[in-house]
Amino acid sequence: MFPVIAAFVATAIVTLLLALGRFTRTARWRATVTPLASIIGSGFLICGPLLAKEFGSAALLAMAALLTLAYAVGAVMRFNIIHVENLAPNLSVHDPIAWTMRTAQGVLALAYAVSVAYYLKLLSEFVLRATPSVGGAHGLLSNLIVTVLIAAMTALTLSGSITKIEHAAHATVSLKLGVIAGLLAGLLIWWLLNRSVPLNLPPMRLTLGGVPLLLGLLITVQGFETSRYMGGQYDQLTRVKSMRHAQWLSSAIYLAFILLLTPFLARASYSEGVAGILDVMTLVSPVLTIFVLVGAVSSQLSAAIADSIGSGGLLIEVSRNRFGVRTAFLVSSGLAITIVWVTDPFQVVALSSRAFAVYYAIQCVLAAWLSLRTGHGSLLTRFWFGIVGLICVIAAIAGAPAE
Repeated sequence: MFPVIAAFVATAIVTLLLALGRFTRTARWRATVTPLASIIGSGFLICGPLLAKEFGSAALLAMAALLTLAYAVGAVMRFNIIHVENLAPNLSVHDPIAWTMRTAQGVLALAYAVSVAYYLKLLSEFVLRATPSVGGAHGLLSNLIVTVLIAAMTALTLSGSITKIEHAAHATVSLKLGVIAGLLAGLLIWWLLNRSVPLNLPPMRLTLGGVPLLLGLLITVQGFETSRYMGGQYDQLTRVKSMRHAQWLSSAIYLAFILLLTPFLARASYSEGVAGILDVMTLVSPVLTIFVLVGAVSSQLSAAIADSIGSGGLLIEVSRNRFGVRTAFLVSSGLAITIVWVTDPFQVVALSSRAFAVYYAIQCVLAAWLSLRTGHGSLLTRFWFGIVGLICVIAAIAGAPAE
């Protein structure tokens, strides 16, 4: 009972604070919301069971390694916000760096379309996991739900503006963060009330065989790069800070969630499917599964909307304004729907990770290339860009489905 009360109180306080707080109307917070909404999909929900199954009691260390990689890539992106953007206006259309920049934008537009499919595919899995009576129609219903949601998001852009879809993205963030706070509070109170109970932890497993799965989960901590493409709204310093703050906050949430799941890692390692966290939360309180479902739905919707905005906006930019808002979103939505129908939930996680890994690798190439060309950064900095880029290439090649 106490974990449930704590969850409700924490959810109410945080949601109201984010909805009504004065700081949420500042430019810094508004700039942070978009990357934060994109980073925190349901990754924080699916990572626990998947990492527990692969790494056992070393799940927290594996999560920390994944977040460290994401932060390293974020540092490359922050370098590019300053230096690539300052150089870009002086480049000719046929300059090799300009071509590389356009290639990166095209890859990211594709990656965003894939990630929209990923987010909404997971949303449908969480919803249908709560209605087991669907039986053999599970796969068909899941795909139909996603298709309807993508069509609804696309319909919001029929006016020729993305304002309506932006409002939809921001409306879900306060609820999402409130529910996450509630889940963390519920787990913490359970931990405090049962601290005398011996922990039944699975054995620690740290092997090279787990690396492909870890790299395949890169999509679950992706989203910080959206700060790179908000130049029309915010200056460079604000966007650099927004990315850093979004990564700090999301990393704290991910690590706290995995840490508080420690007593349930043994159960988590046997859970099935991407919605296995529902099985785990029933051990704390069946009521908290409602929080998981609400958190999953709000997380996936806000992340999917944020990435659909990114995909449509980038397609407009890559086409050099040949695509209008409607055309760009129709193309992006069509691709996302196709991916939904030809992949299963596990495959789309790895496919999304690979698409973003390719984009991040290109960003590392851009950073190293520009550093050599302009003299910004030391030899050690360029070597570091190369190491991060190499890891991203490996992730694109070896990232494994979570099956």
